[in-house]
Amino acid sequence: MTTELSPDALTGLLERARQDYQALVGRGLSLDLTRGKPAPEQLDLSEDLLSLPDGRHAAADGTDVRNYGGLQGLPELREMFAEVLQVPAAQLLALGNSSLELMHDCLVHAMLSVVPGAETRWVDQERIAFLCPAPGYDRHFSLCERFGIDMIPVPMTPEGPDMDAVERLVAEDPAVKGIWCVPKYSNPTGDSYSDATVARLAAMPTAAPDFRIFWDNAYAAHHLADEPVEIADLLAACAEAGNPDRVFVFGSTSKITMAGAGVAFFGSSPENVRWLLAHNAKRSIGPDKINQLRHVLFLRDADGVRAHMERQRALLKPKFEAVGRILEAELGGTGLATWTSPKGGYFVTLEVPEGCAKEVVRRAAEAGIVLTPAGATHPYGDDPRDAVIRIAPSYPSPAEVEQAIEGLAVCVRLVGYEKRAA
Repeated sequence: MTTELSPDALTGLLERARQDYQALVGRGLSLDLTRGKPAPEQLDLSEDLLSLPDGRHAAADGTDVRNYGGLQGLPELREMFAEVLQVPAAQLLALGNSSLELMHDCLVHAMLSVVPGAETRWVDQERIAFLCPAPGYDRHFSLCERFGIDMIPVPMTPEGPDMDAVERLVAEDPAVKGIWCVPKYSNPTGDSYSDATVARLAAMPTAAPDFRIFWDNAYAAHHLADEPVEIADLLAACAEAGNPDRVFVFGSTSKITMAGAGVAFFGSSPENVRWLLAHNAKRSIGPDKINQLRHVLFLRDADGVRAHMERQRALLKPKFEAVGRILEAELGGTGLATWTSPKGGYFVTLEVPEGCAKEVVRRAAEAGIVLTPAGATHPYGDDPRDAVIRIAPSYPSPAEVEQAIEGLAVCVRLVGYEKRAA
């Protein structure tokens, strides 16, 4: 990342960066790039949901959605998302509005009851650990901290987690019970898992018989490029490899329709589905089937989901293009940064010189540009290189995105040149 500069050239660049930063602070900006939230315009695309089900209260099989029951969710909605999530409809559950809630509950049930294939509850074992591809999703890490699960970082590559490291760790340590995966357009790098990675995850020997892959397919339909990325079917690969119970698949409509009123999905082997349903029956008499019917009537089928996501893409793509365009114009050739150009998902990963990420984030905040805390992309909030910054351009307006990235580039130049001059 280093570009050689003469002392005089460096002095000049640093002085200009300081002047630009003072001008930036003087603008009095108030911009937020912290979370990957849908913008109001994206939510407006699903406004018709609020007028549904328009007096209808019967599902396709005649079920009265106003009443109790239906722990598996509406069959027609499960059928609609079976293709999207690569799970047979019979093995897919449509539940509440949050896939994060489902991940939480699966951890709770694994702690307090025996997972299929296990001999004891996780809570009765001396130590539980999860592999955490990094950079990764901070809320996965928060769940581990909540339950006292040790986190073992594994480097993330353009094809998924470093599988040599994964295979070695799961084979030698029976305390390793799981791995977090965002397989398509990963948070925050935008990388997608290769077919080879999926095959190795499905077939690898594990010391723990109850090892689980938490397959958080949050961006299954969230394409930015003209040619959508497709990933291999992990659930089918696990079954073929003789490990049918290995994977828990999660997904939701949170960034498809309305983030606060979507539908979450769980998919797995028949045995795992029976396991979760048995425990869910003790905490709920059924999901919000009225909301599920709304989604059926609004999206109609898998083609309807794809058409709706094309409208989402039309709103998101210009923002991501602006991020790349401005970073290239402001930082290209400086040797101060590299960044991802994702083909889907909700994030861009910016990498700055080692030891600079926290200071860049701090300077940006002082200038009114709030970013996700540096380190949040790594277990325990600790990026050992202090180099990764997650950019979430979805929520601000296009003009605000441009202002924020221009300001962020100023902060990168200031901190980067200060470090070189030190």
